[in-house]
Amino acid sequence: MISDTITTWGAVVDIKKDDYVRILDFLSQGKSDLPSHKRKPIAQGIGEKYFTLLEVSPKPGINLTLGERVYVGEGPRDKIDHIERRLKHDWLTSVAKSELPVVLQQIITQDEQRFVGFYNTCGIISPRLHKLETLPKIGKRHRQEILTERDITPFTSFEDMRARLKSTPDPVTILAEKIIEEIKGESKYYLFSPSPAIKE
Repeated sequence: MISDTITTWGAVVDIKKDDYVRILDFLSQGKSDLPSHKRKPIAQGIGEKYFTLLEVSPKPGINLTLGERVYVGEGPRDKIDHIERRLKHDWLTSVAKSELPVVLQQIITQDEQRFVGFYNTCGIISPRLHKLETLPKIGKRHRQEILTERDITPFTSFEDMRARLKSTPDPVTILAEKIIEEIKGESKYYLFSPSPAIKE
């Protein structure tokens, strides 16, 4: 992870960004709303750790595929020339929006230790609110089921969670929905991504 200066919704701010981004959409002919002489290949993607939405420019002759993992950190980059800007969810293409939950579930599943660890260790926000209750579809009954099971034995994997939690919704889907809420700026509590710097 590195810190970089990126143009964010009209303002230049210093934000944390990921070393790797997953591609949500690749516009090989550029943006259709630009004059033809200004169009260039562009991609929209999401950071693996902080889930920042980014618009990136590939190097000449490079084609990118949906879900592809590309390096955008310091030092030589094999496929990405530079980061254009940070994006709001509303600015994503229809393809990127439909790909977002799929890619998020892939990221969560592939970084299983990190996210299962969240279920094993997350605590309270206030005496009346547990972090688990900020997740979509998780109420007090689900919260208690998770807490009871993890106190018996910490969860070892998502499959372990699915086998032991009889009434709780799928743990991967829940996290993906929570992260999308945060990306949209619709969450009161931000557990996985920075809160939006600017709200319209």
